Amino acid sequence: MLSSALPRNALVRALNSNSFRPVAKEALHRSRAYNITTKPISSSRCLCTLTSTSHTMIKHEHKRYNSPDIQLVQKRSNFSFAGPRKLSDILKVELLKDKSNTEISDMWMTYHEGKEKVHGIVMDGKKGRNLLSKAAQCPFFIQPVFRGEGHFMIVSQFQTPNYFLLALLEDYKMDPAAAQPILTVSVFDDLAETKDVVLLRCDIINRGIEDDEGYKLCQNLINDYLEFEGVHMFNKKPDAFDVDEFVKEKEQKWNE
Repeated sequence: MLSSALPRNALVRALNSNSFRPVAKEALHRSRAYNITTKPISSSRCLCTLTSTSHTMIKHEHKRYNSPDIQLVQKRSNFSFAGPRKLSDILKVELLKDKSNTEISDMWMTYHEGKEKVHGIVMDGKKGRNLLSKAAQCPFFIQPVFRGEGHFMIVSQFQTPNYFLLALLEDYKMDPAAAQPILTVSVFDDLAETKDVVLLRCDIINRGIEDDEGYKLCQNLINDYLEFEGVHMFNKKPDAFDVDEFVKEKEQKWNE
């Protein structure tokens, strides 16, 4: 379940917002049909090194989702984590010593190109550390997803040290203990000091969320935390957070 520290005043207004326009039944069903609510999503992975010279520093992931090896991310939450927990699960970090941040960034983006429901993002070290610092201060936020003439809401929670977990707000409303993540965002700051680069990865878990929707959610989440004003208000001054205005602004940008 989500932490009891969730700013409930803002959350309730998000659920009852005047601007809330539920998506068509079939569209919402498409989003919810694959939502796992009976048991935590978990993953196990066999890691092997690719033999190609251009990929000698990348580890390849083979995922299955029926293993109980990964359970709760934190004691206070039933959210489980399906993406790589550590940068070393993806990259041979020890072999990056002589690589520039540009080379590392190119390697990261190239590795994630063409992967289904997975996206790589890169930012400089200072900005990435700033993102993590703000997320630790204000761990909760909301994001609308627009479909047709309506939208549904997503709630996000940051869990230390480096992860955002996003779930359907409607699932939280029905049963916080059963709300499962539809998307995760990992922020790897291992190379922030030595290479001035932070590597991010977005894993779209729920098949009812389209690839472009998941990527927009990830980008919007990152941008909102870097801008921070709305995130800070939602967490620290929830009575002052205008949900209707927030949704209206997001709708204008959604199709840009």
